[in-house]
Amino acid sequence: MNTLRPLSAAILAAAVTTPTLANDDIETIYINPFAGYQYFDDKRDLDEEATYGFGLEYRFLPQWAVEAVYSTANPDIKGSSGDVDFDEVRVDGLYYFGSQSEKVNPYLAAGVGHADFDGGTTTTPGTEHDETRVNLGGGVRYNVTDLVSLRADLRALHGIDESTFDAQASLGLSLAFSRNTSEPEPPAPAPAPAPEPDSDGDGVPNNRDQCPGTVAGASVDRNGCELDSDGDGVVDRLDDCPGTRAGAEVGERGCELVTLETITLYITFPLNSAEIGNQYDDDIREIADALKADPDVTTEIAGHTDSTGAAEYNQDLSQRRAEAVADRLIQLYDIDSDRVTPVGYGESDPVATNETDEGRAQNRRVEARIQVRR
Repeated sequence: MNTLRPLSAAILAAAVTTPTLANDDIETIYINPFAGYQYFDDKRDLDEEATYGFGLEYRFLPQWAVEAVYSTANPDIKGSSGDVDFDEVRVDGLYYFGSQSEKVNPYLAAGVGHADFDGGTTTTPGTEHDETRVNLGGGVRYNVTDLVSLRADLRALHGIDESTFDAQASLGLSLAFSRNTSEPEPPAPAPAPAPEPDSDGDGVPNNRDQCPGTVAGASVDRNGCELDSDGDGVVDRLDDCPGTRAGAEVGERGCELVTLETITLYITFPLNSAEIGNQYDDDIREIADALKADPDVTTEIAGHTDSTGAAEYNQDLSQRRAEAVADRLIQLYDIDSDRVTPVGYGESDPVATNETDEGRAQNRRVEARIQVRR
C-alpha cells in the first residue's frame, strides 16, 4: 500500500496541474503488442519471468485514453521444477502529458484486472489461484511516424486477495489508426478589395481627385473639388454672395466688384526703402478725390517690383511700399482706412520686360484700383 499512495498522488497532481493542450479533435486507436518482464512478490515463490501480451488502446481525447490489456507468462516455482501458467486481463486509464502530434508522449496510467495463476503443486501454496489486481504506473510513447510508435511501460501491481506487490516492465511497438473528428472549416470568404486611398478624406479616391488637400468637411463634386455653384471662382464655403451673374468679377468673398478705373502711380523709392515723400501728393490726391466722390467706392493699393533680387524680398518690399502709399492717402486726405487695402504683389505681375532697364522701371510701380464696394 505504501507504493500505491505516492503513485495515486502523482496521477491526481498531473490531472489537476497539467494544462490541456489545444484540442486536435483526433481520435486514435493503438494496437500495442509488447514484451517484458514480470517481477513477482516474494510471497508467491515465483521467479521473475518474461511476459508477453498486447493491448487495444482508444485515445478519445488528446490527453486521455483507455486500454484493454492481455498478458501472459510462464514463471518457474522457486525451489521446484514446476511452473505456473500466468494470464491476466485488465482495463487501464491513461493520461498523456501531450497531444498525438508531439514526438514524445509521457503518460501516467492506472487500472484494474483479473489474474489467473494456474499450476504448481500442493507443496507450493498460493501458486494456483486467481485474484483481482490493481495497477499504477506510467511510461512514454515515442512517435516514429504517424502510424508507428514505440512504448516503454512500468507498472506496480497490487494483488488485493493476497496483499501482494508485483511489478512489470515492458517495451512495445504500436500501430496507430486515427481519424479527425472536427468539423471542416468553411472556406474563408474572399477578401474585400482594398479601398482606394483618399488622402484628404473627401470621399473621392486619390486616383480621381483633381483637388487634393480639400478642407475637412467641405462639400465636393465628383472630381473632389469644392462646389462653386455660381461659377464665380469662389467656392460655396467662402462665397458671401451666391448666385453671382456669369462672368462678373468678384472679390475674395464671391461678391461682384465693379472697377471704375485703375490709376498707375510710378513712384520712385530710395533703395531698400518704403518711405515716400510729398512729390507724389498730387497723384495721390486723384485717388482721394475719386473716393470722396462716391462713398461706395473702395480702392486697392497694389505694390509691384521688378525681378531684381530674391522673390521673397521683392514680395515684402512691394507690400511695404503699398502700405506707405495707403498710409499717406489715409492720413493726408482723411480717407477711412476701411476703404483702402494695401496689397504687395512683388515681381509676379510685370507690365513690361525685366530684361531692360526701361522695362524694369515700368514694373516698379504702385497702382490704385478703384472699385465699387459690395
